[in-house]
Amino acid sequence: MKSTLLALTAVLGLVAPSAAQQVTKESREEIKNFARVETTVACAGAITADAMPEIKKMGFVSVINLREAQEPGADIEKQEAAAKAAGVRDYHVPFNGAKPDPTVADQFIKVISSKEAAPAFIHCASANRASAMWLIKRLSVDRWEVDRAVAEAEALGLSNQALKQWAIEYARPDR
Repeated sequence: MKSTLLALTAVLGLVAPSAAQQVTKESREEIKNFARVETTVACAGAITADAMPEIKKMGFVSVINLREAQEPGADIEKQEAAAKAAGVRDYHVPFNGAKPDPTVADQFIKVISSKEAAPAFIHCASANRASAMWLIKRLSVDRWEVDRAVAEAEALGLSNQALKQWAIEYARPDR
């Protein structure tokens, strides 16, 4: 019995570190729907320019903004200036979730795969587009299984079923 308990404890000790790498959610005043995977990436909804110093303190070296300029509250120029002042790289990759464009997803993959973008803070207005783009990255770059990648994307904030399906189709190797 004692050796079984010790073996179980050893196995749980090996499992615990991988469990710690799951999606975590935090409440932040300047960041809507903040969720993070380890220290590699965060997906979030709307942020204010005032969030840039905090994003830098959290260890992110880049912000990938998926909001379109005409969205209410997007304030692209103010965010770019705040990122520069905080010493964070700012990438604007405007993505329309209602009319997804594969060329924008291509641009996102290029940015998120670059060494200078990691670790990256990805955001849109609600976290749906950010999570969908991360899903694409997991499927097309990391070659994750669909179920595993979808589960992570949903934990990060992906709730739009049409956008999820578009992301899965985009990432298909035979497209």
